[in-house]
Amino acid sequence: MERSAQRLGRALVVIVDDRVVHGEHEDSTGPLVTELLEEAGFIVDGTVAVAGEMVDIRNALNTAVIGGVDLVVTVGGTGVSPRDVTPDATLGVLDRPIAGIAEALRASGLAAGAVDAGISRGLVGVSGSTLVVNLAGSRAAVRDGMATLSALVPYVIEQLSGLDEA
Repeated sequence: MERSAQRLGRALVVIVDDRVVHGEHEDSTGPLVTELLEEAGFIVDGTVAVAGEMVDIRNALNTAVIGGVDLVVTVGGTGVSPRDVTPDATLGVLDRPIAGIAEALRASGLAAGAVDAGISRGLVGVSGSTLVVNLAGSRAAVRDGMATLSALVPYVIEQLSGLDEA
């Protein structure tokens, strides 16, 4: 079965950006992630913007997992500044990390010149039956990250849904 012809499932995008939440800045990465997810075969339930606070990020992730999405992609808050707490919030939600995908995102981002992706502390892992991915906040990091994920995510979702056991 051709992957592009099948639906991979439901996805949610979480933008972690204080400026977007407070209306000081327009979100330019959410529409990009949504477009790339739809091109990959996902039905995107929506985009949620949250402040860069541990509790807000964790609540958005837990809501996505409880809501039964197959994939949740966070954008932003993965760097090394004191306000970058997305990975810390994500760690509290994950049942099992998938370090190899996180490392692939860092390596491909750095190779593509997305410095924020290369120094990202972003995590990837499973919470319940939901794949959670942290991407760095630049458009370059999002574009490269989604390209890297396109080959990996369908495989993970197949495993999570039990479709590979046939």
